[in-house]
Amino acid sequence: QVQLVESGGGLVQPGGSLRLSCEASGTGNLFSIYNMGWYRQAPGKQRELVAAVSSGGSRVSPDSVKGRFTLSRDDAKNTVYLQMNNLKPEDTAVYYCNARWDVEWRKKTGYWGQGTQVTVSA
Repeated sequence: QVQLVESGGGLVQPGGSLRLSCEASGTGNLFSIYNMGWYRQAPGKQRELVAAVSSGGSRVSPDSVKGRFTLSRDDAKNTVYLQMNNLKPEDTAVYYCNARWDVEWRKKTGYWGQGTQVTVSA
């Protein structure tokens, strides 16, 4: 069973930065062929994709975070990261890590972490 554990959330002022981490276990030696993504869910809103990368390196992200958020993966450490810069109050949400075999990012499938809270406020 794949397990994902996120960390790195917290309270940050507008314009600040945070780096989220997601460590996977239970993937055996197959982590590198999982497609990995970060989603977020704000109160009263649907869960939305923030950034994703396929096992082949193809990346997707919405315009709302382009130029500010960067996803990276370290397959040797079974870990993906989300570097978030120039954070805005509207980025406040619970951020979830996702691992899957497909790249149909609009579908909420695959394995999920428990989430980490990010709050952007002065």
